Amino acid sequence: MVERITPIAPLNEARILIVGLGLIGGSLAAALRAAGFAGAPTGGFGPVEIAACDPDADEIARGIDMGLIDHGDTRLAPLVEGATMIVLAVPVLAMRSVMLELAGLLPPETLGGPTPQVTITDVGSTKAAVRDCALAAFGELPSGLVLGHPIAGSEKSGVAASNPELYVNHKVILTPGPETAASAIARVEALWRACGADVLEMDVERHDQVLARTSHLPHLLAFSLVDTLARQDERLDIFRYAAGGFRDFTRIAGSDPVMWRDIFTANRGAVLAALDDFEAGLVRLRQAVEASDGDAMLSIFDRASHARHYFDSLLNQTSYQAEYHMQQQGKLTFRAAPGGRVAGRIRVPGDKSISHRSIMLGALAEGVTEVKGFLEGEDSLATLQAFREMGVAIEGPHQGRVTVHGVGMHGLKAPSGPLYVGNAGTAMRLFAGLLAGQGFDTELIGDASLTKRPMGRVADPLRLMGAKIDTAEGGRPPLKIHGGQPLKGIDYDMPMASAQVKSCLLLAGLYAEGETRVREPAPTRDHTERMLAGFGYEVHREGDTCWLSGGGKLTAAPIDVPSDISSATFFLVAAAITPGSNLTLEHVGINPTRIGVINILKLMGADLHLTNEREVGGEPVADIHIRYAPLRGIDIPVDQVPLAIDEFPALFIAAACASGTTRLRGAEELRVKESDRIQAMADGLATLGVKHTVLEDGIDIVGAGESEVAYGGGRIDSLGDHRIAMSFVVASLRAGEEIVIDDCANVATSFPGFTELAQVVGLSVREEGEVTNAEDEV
Repeated sequence: MVERITPIAPLNEARILIVGLGLIGGSLAAALRAAGFAGAPTGGFGPVEIAACDPDADEIARGIDMGLIDHGDTRLAPLVEGATMIVLAVPVLAMRSVMLELAGLLPPETLGGPTPQVTITDVGSTKAAVRDCALAAFGELPSGLVLGHPIAGSEKSGVAASNPELYVNHKVILTPGPETAASAIARVEALWRACGADVLEMDVERHDQVLARTSHLPHLLAFSLVDTLARQDERLDIFRYAAGGFRDFTRIAGSDPVMWRDIFTANRGAVLAALDDFEAGLVRLRQAVEASDGDAMLSIFDRASHARHYFDSLLNQTSYQAEYHMQQQGKLTFRAAPGGRVAGRIRVPGDKSISHRSIMLGALAEGVTEVKGFLEGEDSLATLQAFREMGVAIEGPHQGRVTVHGVGMHGLKAPSGPLYVGNAGTAMRLFAGLLAGQGFDTELIGDASLTKRPMGRVADPLRLMGAKIDTAEGGRPPLKIHGGQPLKGIDYDMPMASAQVKSCLLLAGLYAEGETRVREPAPTRDHTERMLAGFGYEVHREGDTCWLSGGGKLTAAPIDVPSDISSATFFLVAAAITPGSNLTLEHVGINPTRIGVINILKLMGADLHLTNEREVGGEPVADIHIRYAPLRGIDIPVDQVPLAIDEFPALFIAAACASGTTRLRGAEELRVKESDRIQAMADGLATLGVKHTVLEDGIDIVGAGESEVAYGGGRIDSLGDHRIAMSFVVASLRAGEEIVIDDCANVATSFPGFTELAQVVGLSVREEGEVTNAEDEV
C-alpha cells in the first residue's frame, strides 16, 4: 500500500553533496537553484551549499560553469566533511562501492539515532538492491538512510542536459524501513518538495514489483523490439516508414543502455516475473490470432484500449488499481456567480443505476447486448472495466453506445487483481451479490469516499445465504469475497429501504438453490427486477416482497438507458427557483420508484408537466417541462422519502427558496451516502445564511420566499460528494454573492459535462484547478 507523506519540515540543509553529476543529479542541483536555494547567504530561501562528486572532471567543471554547484571533486573523501545530506545519483551497480567508501569516511554516530547528523538518500530505480548494498557497507541500515526514487528522466544524459523542471509535479517514492528516523524522512521529503515533486511512501518490495511492470518491462520490450528490427535486412525501410506509434513506443529505447543494464540486473527477479506475465499474455494473443478467434482478440484489444483511456481519466480523479495508489487525487473547484437564468431544451446523461445494471446483466447473458444512452461517467466506466477484467469482451462506449458480448451465467473469469469500482456504492453492493456466486475469489476496492461507507448491510444477508465475505473494520470496504461457496435462497426482511441491498440479494439469488425472497419496508427503485425480466428471467412481485428462483439463464436484449432523473433534478430545481425560467428535459426516466422529486416539487407548487410519455426497454420515460412558479414550504410526505433519497441535496436548495418552512423526516439513509448529506448540506446552508434546524433523521429549512436574493454566498466544502457540489452550483441562481465549491472532482462520477450543460441553460459557473498525469520513467 502507498501512503502520502505529510510535509514535516522545510529544507534546512547547510551542505548537500550530490554523488554522480549526470542528468538526475544535475537536475536536482538545478531545481534547488531555481527554487532559490543559493550558496550565498543572500540567495533565495537561504544558504545551501551544493557540492558534487563525479569521476569525470569535465562534468564537475561544467556544473560549476552552469552555476549548478559551488564546487566539486573527482574524489569523495575531500567532499564528505561538513555535508549534512548526501544524495547518491550513481548507477545502481555502483552503489556498493560508493557506500563502502562512505562507511569508511563517516563516523557511525553521525548516521544513527533519532536525529542523525547526516542523512543519505539515493535515486536508484531498484530499492532491494540498494538496500542490500547498504547492509553490506554499513553492517546494518543506518537510521539516517532514506532510500528514494524520483519517477522522472529523459533520453538525454550528462550534466549539460540538467533540467530544473524535471521533478515538478512528478512522483518521488521513498522506501524507508522501520529503523529509519522520522527526522531523516522529513529532511529527504523537504529536499524533493523544494524541487516541486510529490513525495510518496511505499515498501521496498512493492516498489520493485510495481516499477518492474510500469517502467522496467516497457523499457525491456522497447529495447528488444528495436534491436529485433535493426537486425533485419529491411531495417532501413522499416525505420524510414515507421509511423508515430512505433516512434512513441520505441522512444524509451534511446535511454542510457548502461543504466538499464544495471537496472535489469539489480531488479532481476521482479523483471523476470513481469516478463513471465507478459509472455503468457502474448501466448494467449498468438493463439487467438492463429485461430482467427475474433471474440478473443476483441476482448484483449478492447480491454487494453479502454484500460489505457480509463487510466488517463482516473489519474485526474483517483486511482484504478492498488499499484496506482501513488496517483494524486484530482483537485477541482467550482465558482458560481450569483444570478443567471434557466431556459432551453436539454438532455442530461443516462441513468447511472440502469447503466450499471446493463453491463452486469449483459455480461451474464447469452448473446450480444446492445446498450444505448450509457452513462460515460467514472462510476459506470468502473463497472464496465471490471467486467473486462473478468474476461468479458465489451465494445465502446462510443457516444453512449456499448456492445456487451455476454459470457453466460458461469462464464466470468477470475480477475488478475482487485476490482476497483471508484466512488460507486451501487456497483460495490451489486457486485458483492453477483460475485458471491462465482467459483473464484475476488476483492472489491474503491476510492477514499467509498471506503468509509457501510457494506455490512449486504455482507450480513449474503453470509446468511452461505457466502464467505471479509470486510474491513466496521463492515466497510474493501470486500474480500471467497468463491466456490454454495448459496441457498433466504427469506429476508430488509431493515432499511435500499434498492442496492435488494438488488444485491436478487443477483446472489440467481446462483442460489431455491427461492430468494426480499421484503422491503418501503418501495425502492425496481430497475433490477425490470431488467431481469427484460433478459427473460422470471421475477415475481407481490405487495412489498419480490422473489426469484436460482438456476435460470439470461438472454441478451437491447437496452435504451433513459436520462437520469437524479441528474435532471439539478436542472428541475434550477428552473423551479429562478424567475422567468422555461426548461424542457428530454427522455427522462420516470420509473414510479424514482419520481419522488417530481411529486415533492409539485407539492411545493412547481409548474411541472410530463409530456411524450412512453416506455423504452421496460422503463417509462417522458419529457419534463418546467417553468418558474413561487414555491412554498411543505412537510415532505414520509412515503416519498425513499423515492427521492438521492435528490434531497438539490431539494434542500428548493426549500431555501420557498416561502415558509420545509420539514424532512425519515431520511436517516442520507447520513451514509458519499457524505453525511444532511450535515454536509446543513453546513453549506449555514455558510449561505439559510436558517435551518438539523435533526437525526432530517432537517427543517426556513425559506426566503419570493425575495430576489434568497441568501448570501461563501465557500462550501462538498466533501467530495458530487450531489452536494452540484446542488450549491444551482443555489447560485438566487445567491447575493459568489459561491465557491471545493473538492468537486467526483462530479464526473455521475454527471460528466455538468458545468458545460449548466452554462448552456444559463448558469454562470466555471471550473478551477488542475491535476497532472504521472509521466513514465525513462
